[in-house]
Amino acid sequence: MIWYPWLNQPYRQIIGQHQAGRGHHALLLQALPGMGDASLMWGISRWLMCQQRDGLKSCGECHSCQLMQAHTHPDWYTLETEKGKSSLGIDAVRSVTEKLYHHAQQGGAKVVLLPDAAQLTEAAANALLKTLEEPPKNTWFLLSCQEPSRLLATLRSRCLNFHLAVPDEAQSLAWLQKQANVTQQDGLSALRLSGGAPAAAQSLLEEKSWAARQALCRALPTALRGDMLSLLVVLNHDDVLERTGWLCALLVDAMKWQQGGGQFIANIDQQALIADMAMQLPGSALDESVRQWISCRVRLNVVAVNRELLLTDQLLSWEQMLHTPLAG
Repeated sequence: MIWYPWLNQPYRQIIGQHQAGRGHHALLLQALPGMGDASLMWGISRWLMCQQRDGLKSCGECHSCQLMQAHTHPDWYTLETEKGKSSLGIDAVRSVTEKLYHHAQQGGAKVVLLPDAAQLTEAAANALLKTLEEPPKNTWFLLSCQEPSRLLATLRSRCLNFHLAVPDEAQSLAWLQKQANVTQQDGLSALRLSGGAPAAAQSLLEEKSWAARQALCRALPTALRGDMLSLLVVLNHDDVLERTGWLCALLVDAMKWQQGGGQFIANIDQQALIADMAMQLPGSALDESVRQWISCRVRLNVVAVNRELLLTDQLLSWEQMLHTPLAG
């Protein structure tokens, strides 16, 4: 499990609460993808399980630590969806929670990890809620969710909500440049396109992903000047949500540019393209374009949708809109 430097302070804060006897039995982490929430939960789990703690650290030598390192600790449970499924049902939750009321096999703590709480069905969430309301002694729950608002309010209310904030941009850029040989412009662009999450930016900068984004940027001027369907080849891929997200970010940047907000754009490495878009398209057209593509992304997220047909329809509709004067 990779440990990231920006996790040090949150880790110290959470473990410090446990050392002071104020550790909450259910911790709900709010984190963007690429912030390392899984690593943070792993580190907390190891400390909670350790039988010979060394201050803020787990000893790494006791039997519990050895079992954790081997991922075979009998009192450490992970609630995850089965392969091929997108939701976590009540049976999986009950299977784990029933075991929590038994004596810990190693005589210490019991920890339940829920990497994506949003996957809980309503029935599963209610089943978990009952255990959170009256948790067994020395039992800890570590949950993570990108959007806690998607969870039942009653479930959120039983947890200590902890926001894993993105690091300072300058610090993130310095870390990113140590991991990969990237320019400042590319690094900042990747960070801003990833919401400031450094590990997500690192993933975006990998050759395949970055090349796909560059291809979209190269194809966009030709598309906007009449050959809109030329974008189909660069958008119609399994990662279509990410690619259409890049397109939306470019359109929003063009709107910022028009309003004199060039210093706030995300795509710092594409300033010439953004300036061209801002000059070519009126603000009303950019605004409607963003709305159309956001709507398209919602539809693309539906299971079993005909992706190519939907994208083709959207590109033709976008072309028609751009060549039809908008009211006002």
